[in-house]
Amino acid sequence: MRLHRLTVTGFGPFGGTQTVDFDALSEAGLFLLHGPTGAGKTSVLDAVCYALYGAVPGARQAAGIPLRSDHTPAGTSTEVLLDLTVGDRRLEITRRPAQQRRKRNGSGFTTERAQSWLREYRPGTGRWTDLSRSHQEIGKEIEAVVGMSREQFCQVVLLPQGDFARFLRADAEARGKLLGKLFDTARFQKVEERLAELRKSAQRQVESGDERLLALAHRMAQAAGPVAADRPTPDARPGEPGLAEAVLGWAAVARAAAREQLADTEAGLARVEDGQAEARDALDGVRELAEAQRRHAEAQRRRAELDTRRPEYEAWQARLDRGRKAERVAGPLALREEAEQEHRAARAARDRAAAMLPASLADAGQERLTAREREARQELAALEGARGAERRAAELDRERAELDREARADEEALRETADWLDGWETTRPELNRRIEEAQEAATRAEQLAGRLEATGRRLTAARRRDQLTARAETAHQRLTEARERAAGAKETWLDLRERRLRSIAAELAGRLAAGEPCAVCGSPDHPAPARPGDGHVDRAAEDVAYTVHTEADAARSAAEQETAVVQEALTAARAEADDQPVAVLTAEMAELERGLAQARRLAGGAHAAREALAAAEREHDQRLGDRRDTERRAAARTSRRESLDEQRALLGAELARLLGGAAGGVAERAAALEAHIARLAEAAETVRALEQSARRLKEADARLGDAAYRAGFDTPAAAKDALLTDEQHRELQRRLDAWGAEAAAVADRLAEPDIRAAAARPPAGTAAAEAAYTAAERAVREAAATLAAHRDRVTELARLSTEAATEAGRLGPLREEYERVARLAGLAAGTSADNQRKMRLESYVLAARLEQVAAAATARLQRMSAGRYTLVHSDARSGTKRAGLGLHVVDAWTGAERDTATLSGGETFFASLALALGLADVVTDEAGGVRLDTLFIDEGFGSLDDQTLDEVLDVLDSLRERDRSVGIVSHVADLRRRVPVQLEVVKGRSGSTVRLRTGAGALGG
Repeated sequence: MRLHRLTVTGFGPFGGTQTVDFDALSEAGLFLLHGPTGAGKTSVLDAVCYALYGAVPGARQAAGIPLRSDHTPAGTSTEVLLDLTVGDRRLEITRRPAQQRRKRNGSGFTTERAQSWLREYRPGTGRWTDLSRSHQEIGKEIEAVVGMSREQFCQVVLLPQGDFARFLRADAEARGKLLGKLFDTARFQKVEERLAELRKSAQRQVESGDERLLALAHRMAQAAGPVAADRPTPDARPGEPGLAEAVLGWAAVARAAAREQLADTEAGLARVEDGQAEARDALDGVRELAEAQRRHAEAQRRRAELDTRRPEYEAWQARLDRGRKAERVAGPLALREEAEQEHRAARAARDRAAAMLPASLADAGQERLTAREREARQELAALEGARGAERRAAELDRERAELDREARADEEALRETADWLDGWETTRPELNRRIEEAQEAATRAEQLAGRLEATGRRLTAARRRDQLTARAETAHQRLTEARERAAGAKETWLDLRERRLRSIAAELAGRLAAGEPCAVCGSPDHPAPARPGDGHVDRAAEDVAYTVHTEADAARSAAEQETAVVQEALTAARAEADDQPVAVLTAEMAELERGLAQARRLAGGAHAAREALAAAEREHDQRLGDRRDTERRAAARTSRRESLDEQRALLGAELARLLGGAAGGVAERAAALEAHIARLAEAAETVRALEQSARRLKEADARLGDAAYRAGFDTPAAAKDALLTDEQHRELQRRLDAWGAEAAAVADRLAEPDIRAAAARPPAGTAAAEAAYTAAERAVREAAATLAAHRDRVTELARLSTEAATEAGRLGPLREEYERVARLAGLAAGTSADNQRKMRLESYVLAARLEQVAAAATARLQRMSAGRYTLVHSDARSGTKRAGLGLHVVDAWTGAERDTATLSGGETFFASLALALGLADVVTDEAGGVRLDTLFIDEGFGSLDDQTLDEVLDVLDSLRERDRSVGIVSHVADLRRRVPVQLEVVKGRSGSTVRLRTGAGALGG
């Protein structure tokens, strides 16, 4: 990976845009990045890291330091652009962090989201191609092509010497954390954790199986009950060896004892069952004797009850015999009742028909009524001629009524038309006046709209003027306060600076050390160093005062800008508002709006007024034509009405002659005749039916009297009373049959030999026999319950023993698996006795990596130390701590191997530098062999003497053999002589700038 160009704008201490040409710096192979403290040397490296990964190195990212420079003017966006080559790809990354900017509309600020761009240069086309603008996609792409995470990049490319000095002195745990991040050994730690989880899981399964075995043992103890009272269950805890064998052995003993008790219980049940059978036979004999005696007593009671009810039986028999004789009179009796009912119905019909006839015909016979019906029919036939005349008269009357209706309608229309035409001369001028008013209102609305728009702009400006007046006063007050604070801060800073310069000798004397040359005179002797006096000011106090001054000055500039913007807006608002108060403009605006609304309302009626005038003119012409047509129709109707009157008079005379002076019309007369004919016919029919029913009734009376006499009854009424209904007959027969059946059953029961024999014996005693049988049955139940309990115990013990054997068989492989996994987990975690050095798996892998790093670092350390020192890896244990990540240095002068913590300051620096370079090579190979053509080394050179510094620089310079460029980040003055190519960071009041210095001179950034 080679860096070509870095451009930063408003980033960190850089207020403007600065460009770093890494191609020019890399030509020399070794370049120096220097500048005063706080100028921004480290910010250049932060910008490289931010461009690649969207974040600065870990410590500064965690501190939440803002990326935007305080020196950057408003409107300029903070941005970092990096041009680099990775492998055979030329990429350009541009990033902008989230930052505040002014709102495009209105006042105040809004937050602009972070943005990223990734482009690639296509050699074939000679142009840049956009790849992505997604943060996530760009991050994945960069990490894929570079092959390192942000932590690895910061550790390998931006070599922090202080971190490696601490690495040299750190213990195994601290080294393990750093190496774990760089070499991504988390997978080995996950293997340890996975083995530990498997061990715990296997242990839980074994313990769970043992708990199930113990639970089965307790359940077997409960099932065995008294059998196992003297045999306690195995006393063992889950996980202990031999538990399964103990449980299975105890279960076998419990099953044998339970089977013995089962056999004893079966023999006892057989004995009590024999006694129960004997008691049951005795009880059955006693119960049979008691049942026979009960049946004899019941038969005696029933025979006595039959003797008591015999008169009732004889009455039922006599009633049944009388009813059977009356059945021979039932037919004539029914015929007589039918004839009588028919005669009553005929008489009622004759009375109803007579009531509908005139009084003269109420008692008339059938012949007279028939003759009167023939006369009425002849009169009805004579009315057919008058029907045609009557229909023609009705048609003439309808036509005459229609002519009268039309005449009335035409008269009403003529009156309405006359009224409308009388008002026409008034209507027409009124419609013309409405049209003229609407046209005038439209013109007035246009004028009012223009005035309203101008007044609205003035009102808006007046309101804005009032708001800006208040803001201007506030801004002016803030400006005054900011100026006062800025002046005070500047005065304080200048005062502190002057006081510090006066006592600078004491400050320089404070840095002197015995035997070291003075930075001013170069003498190693310091006989009378200056001492700080009262009110001494050091550099830190001056820097704080300067920071306060720059912040106050920036606040003053911002307040001046805000005041200018507000004042400019206020001047424009005053000019547009024309010094009119808001209340006056508001009232004028309301008056114009009311006038405009009224004018628009009137103007909107112009079209309707024109349409109304045109419609009125059309209606005027239409009404004149309608009046002429109505007058013509009235003349024709008068002639037709006279003709109809003549025809109606002739038909009236003809109808009067045909009707002979009868009231009503022909239809009414015909309907009356038809109704009279129907009444006469009905009356004649009812007279005939009444005579026939009287004859049938007389015949039925004669037949009924003869049948009653032959059946043995004095009168027909007596025979009728003796008749039985079917239900009564069935009920009497049922009673007689039931009585006879009961008498036969009682006789049969008393005749049985067993009943007679039982009656002769003493009463049976069932209580003693039942008590004996109950006792025997209770004994059988108790013995059966005991037997069932023993059988259940044997069955349950067998089932639980089977379960225990199955569980023990399943536990065997689980216990073997647990022992195997436990051995592996102990080895990986370093807790096993077989792991003599107590080295964890991850530590073992890291130890191999550390051994590679030590070998790569030794190649450079021997050159830096003139062959004296060699770094070696040690896996020896230190006290109770685990082994595997020890790092020792071998001193060739003494041949002794000692801990790296015993190195001096200068030795620690070049040892840590060698370690950092070696680690960079190993991590690069581990990350996929991505070539690192640009490295940075941060600080630490001030602790080296001249000879060691030359040797270190020779080692760094030798990196060019691999076509690498190395940047040294330091402010050591001697390095400016030794390294001709330099990138200087210069700080100023408006922000820091960069300058490129080569052997030919300096170039601005």
